[in-house]
Amino acid sequence: MDDRTTQPGGFRPPDAIRGFSVSAGLTGLRRVATLCRLSVAASGRSLAVSGAIGLVGPGLGLVPRAMEGVRHLAARQRELARDWVGVEIPGPPGPLPPAPDRAFGLVARYRWIMSDPGTRREYIWVLTDPVAGGFLAFLPLALILSGLWGVFLAFSGVPLSAEWDGLWYGFIPVEGRATAVLAGVLGLLQLPLALWVAPRAVRRHALYTRAMLAPGESELMAGRIRHLAATRSEAVDTQMAEIRRIERDLHDGAQARLVAMGMTLDAAEHLLESDPEAVRALLIEARQSSSAALEELRDLVRGIHPPVLADRGLADAVRALALTCPVRTDVRADLPGRPAMPVESAAYFAVSEALTNAAKHASAEQARIELRYDPGMLHITVTDDGHGGADASRGTGLRGIERRLATFDGVLAVNSPAGGPTTVRMEIPCALSSPKTTSC
Repeated sequence: MDDRTTQPGGFRPPDAIRGFSVSAGLTGLRRVATLCRLSVAASGRSLAVSGAIGLVGPGLGLVPRAMEGVRHLAARQRELARDWVGVEIPGPPGPLPPAPDRAFGLVARYRWIMSDPGTRREYIWVLTDPVAGGFLAFLPLALILSGLWGVFLAFSGVPLSAEWDGLWYGFIPVEGRATAVLAGVLGLLQLPLALWVAPRAVRRHALYTRAMLAPGESELMAGRIRHLAATRSEAVDTQMAEIRRIERDLHDGAQARLVAMGMTLDAAEHLLESDPEAVRALLIEARQSSSAALEELRDLVRGIHPPVLADRGLADAVRALALTCPVRTDVRADLPGRPAMPVESAAYFAVSEALTNAAKHASAEQARIELRYDPGMLHITVTDDGHGGADASRGTGLRGIERRLATFDGVLAVNSPAGGPTTVRMEIPCALSSPKTTSC
């Protein structure tokens, strides 16, 4: 388990590198070779952008297409930094900015690049990476080449020095056998040094890439404000839809039955003296109507906030949900406490929707629910053996779960290949406020 904590700004510290390892050094050399190739590619991209800016033509010309290439290359660098070192570099919040009306000429193209913070960072990065990034990536390879050159001079340095009218290896003049051997020794020492430097160069390159491409605090805050505004709007819309549903259910269900019961009792009052038997039948009908209205009110309350959730907590509420699910469901929960009531409610209805999808759309026969808590994060996993194919972008149920979780900065991840199985993972940032009352 990764016990590194995320630091302010959405970043976590990179993996630490300790000691010396030949295998780690060889892996580092392969990686710096890849980074060197990417630096060469960045050089080509920078030339493409510069050429597109200077071309004569209407509008932005080829600049957006050239910047798309830069963005793809930057995304590759972010991916390698994450996979190789553990450095998380947030990507741009959205696509490239749209082209302004009547944009023309070199100044307009520079203005288009510099007006968007993400595009501006990527443009500056692609200009500097061939030099700064290339230097960091090439350093271990330069040590390897220098070391091999020193070893070569140990065997062939004396005749080569005589042929070239003098030869130096670093600060050592290769003038005889002794200096040639010294150059070979220094060259041999550089080979393990290159193995030691290589993984650290990969790490430094990742940190450099993060410094160039990661958004600043103000931009992160602006994105956070946009996210909060969007989720608040969705939460308000969801709440209003829920209120309308409750009003409709009350109007069409319990209210109608209560009105009918009142009319039945009124009729019984008029027949009380003249037809006692009819009154008895009316009272029986009124009692049945009241029972039905009470059951509908209980169902409505369960749809708003289930009593078992309020009384027993999330784990027991999910177990109760599993008992009523037509799909055979196994529940495993390890919650050392209870989250806040709104978080509990959101998690409960998210699990309920996931189970409904498994039974209704996936034709699943078996499901498994896991609930666990890491410091600051509630993890929920719902897995079923259905036919798969679930897609949050096409299904209103999964989209509803996303909206429900986004209110609390939660995230939803769905893995549902054709043929199954389907795994729905949910993460909700929260704190647990009270010790648990039940155990698995």
